[in-house]
Formats: sequence, C-alpha cells, structure tokens
Amino acid sequence: MLSKVILQANIDKVAKYFERADKIVIVTHVSPDGDALGSSLGLMHFLETQEKTVNVIVPNAFPDFLRWMPGAKDIIRYDKYAEFADKLIGEADVICCLDFNALSRIDAMARVVGEAPGRRVLIDHHLHPEDFCRVTISHPEISSTSELVFRLICRMGYFEDITREGAECIYTGMMTDTGGFTYNSNSREIYFIISELLSKGIDKDEIYRKVFNTYSEGRLRLMGYVLYDKMEVFPQFRAALIWLTKEEQGRFQYVKGDTEGFVNIPLQMKGICFSVFLREDTEKNMIKVSLRSVGAFPCNQVASEFFNGGGHLNASGGEFYGTMEEAIERFKQALVKYEPLLQKN
Repeated sequence: MLSKVILQANIDKVAKYFERADKIVIVTHVSPDGDALGSSLGLMHFLETQEKTVNVIVPNAFPDFLRWMPGAKDIIRYDKYAEFADKLIGEADVICCLDFNALSRIDAMARVVGEAPGRRVLIDHHLHPEDFCRVTISHPEISSTSELVFRLICRMGYFEDITREGAECIYTGMMTDTGGFTYNSNSREIYFIISELLSKGIDKDEIYRKVFNTYSEGRLRLMGYVLYDKMEVFPQFRAALIWLTKEEQGRFQYVKGDTEGFVNIPLQMKGICFSVFLREDTEKNMIKVSLRSVGAFPCNQVASEFFNGGGHLNASGGEFYGTMEEAIERFKQALVKYEPLLQKN
C-alpha cells in the first residue's frame, strides 16, 4: 500500500477538472529529460483511456534516446509549431504543468500558458513552486514527477486504466530521475510502485537498454575525450569538474543528450562526493551547469548560490552567463566556501 502523500482535496479537484474537460494540454520544461517526458506521456496515456483529447507540448527538442517512448512521436515542439501550440493551449479546458515549478522554466511558452483561460494544474517535485496554478501538487520529497503522476492516477481510483504504454513512460521517468535508482531512491514505496508497473507488462530491463545503451559512436568518443582531457579532480575538496566548449562538442558531432550522465561519472571515484559539469549551450549564449553529490552534501545549495539554479539535494542544475573561465572560477569559489561540508560528508 502507498501512503497518501497528495492531499485529498487536491485529488478531488483534479479528478473533477479531468471529468469535466474535453481538451487537455500537458506542458513540461525546456530541454525535457526522462522524467519530464515520462510523467507527461504517462499522464497522456491515462487521459486517453478516459476519452479525452490530449496534446503534449514541449518547449524544444529532447534527447534521441527518449524517442522510443510510446507517444513521443506525437509530441508538439513549441519552437517549431508555436502558432499551432498557442491555439491548442488557448482552447484547452485543463493545462497540466508537469515537472517544473515556475513559468520561466517553459521558456517561450510562459506567456501563453500563464494567460490561457483553462484550469492549470501543477504536478512537480522541485522546491519552492510559484503560485500560477489553481491546483498545486508539489512534493520535493518524492523521487520524480512520474511517481507523483502514478500516485495521482491511483488515488483517483484508476489504477486499472494505466496501460502498458503508460506504465513504460512512468517507469522511464522514475528510473532516469534517480540515476537508475542509485540516488533519491531509498523509499520502499518506490519499489512497490515498480512492482505494480511490472504487473502492467513492462520490461524494465529493455527500458534500461533503450535509455542507456543506445548512444552514438560520437558520444562514446566524446566521453573518452572528457575523461582523459577535460576532467579535473580536487581531492582536497573531494570534488571533480568537467567542462566542454561548443567547439569541442562540434568536434564530436554532438546531438542533444550526448552528454547525459557525464556529471555522474566522477562520483565513481573513491573519495569523491561532489561533481560539476559545465557545458556551453549550443543553442543559447550561456553555460549549462549540472551538479551531483552523494551523501548529505547539498549540491542544490551550491546551484542556488553560485549558478542561478536549484533542484534536489543530490541532483541539481543551473545556468551561468559569462565565459567558461569565469564559470570555472565560480566553481572553485564554491569549493572554498563549502569545504567544511565537503570534508564532513
């Protein structure tokens, strides 16, 4: 049995919204990851069993290794079809905002979603949600938004209506947002949910292979280059840094998703508890920052204080507007400030 994490009042409101709606739009954050897509497509498959017209709209491209997911081919990219997406959002009875806590996280879609007349529902697990939805289901203690979607469907009494396709998407989101269940995944209820998803006929081993073992030759060569030339270890701080420029990414025919998981690699070294990856964004004039930690070290605090970001205790992200040299210097400043916690962890 699952504990009743979501307030019953919120369950009742969302159930009523869904029951009365004919057209539903699901939106998620810029550069969607496995949890963003898993929760969105998982909810989409459920709502389609309720005979609703459902569209999933994302701000921009998502990684190739997630294109196998059931329903992914029908996702609408806002950066390609803005006018059509605006029409769908404007006509929606309900707009489900998944896996983000602020309208700014959906980039160019923010204005039209914020001004749309449909009832907005937030389902998310990031800290400090902004007040832009009629119903806010926000639980940072939960491992993934996909897990929250599963809990919502079950609490509304519709477990039997979760299809195999929907279960595959939900599992993918849970798996990717916990690093293959290697962090933020000590709750026994996670494994109860996995058992229930397995009852729907999913092949979790095949899903793992599709997500983690279908990379390009370019990614593997880029990984070798990163480990040999672009990883710096700071043993006195129990930390490591990886950085990549646009030029270096182009040298290895970089496509979106090719650096997925790179930030986790240094944590495989004995004694390293904090890892940061700096990557010049190929689309925007900024540096994307990924932070990971193990144990009790709060990489989300570092993300917030030094890199305009945030996230979870062991997995966070941010942005830096400046040169790579300046970003590296900012990272070193963070190490000095957080040295006591790094040594204590």
